[in-house]
Amino acid sequence: MRPGKFIHQLREAEITEAIRAAEQRTSGEIRVLVTRRKPKDALEAAKRAFVKLGMARTRLRNAVLIYVAPRAQQFAVLGDQAIHAKCGHQFWEQVAQKMAADFKAGRFTEGIVTAIQQVGELLAAHFPRTPDDKNELPDAIVKQ
Repeated sequence: MRPGKFIHQLREAEITEAIRAAEQRTSGEIRVLVTRRKPKDALEAAKRAFVKLGMARTRLRNAVLIYVAPRAQQFAVLGDQAIHAKCGHQFWEQVAQKMAADFKAGRFTEGIVTAIQQVGELLAAHFPRTPDDKNELPDAIVKQ
């Protein structure tokens, strides 16, 4: 699928609302990035984007990036050190497997929203929202 078509098919408002809803229950931060580029390795590209987007500078180091590269037919889910320490590699694999199944069936928005919900549940369990919490990163989809 062409990246422009993929991006056009995404229901951005639904994705942004899923991020907002998830972040209402946690001090964690969730971002979605969709790129028109064709990285050789989505995980390495996600790591670079994570830093560039300031996600490694959250107060509790509990940000999560969902990186999607439709042109390369790749994606990655990357958590910062504090959240990764709580869930380990297996959780990210489970999220990725569900996203892959949804994407394969053409359910692009649903795949991303489900991933946001799964990540939000994990973040809420380990990093519940506190009274002094503030939204450290924008909720809108990042497009490159």
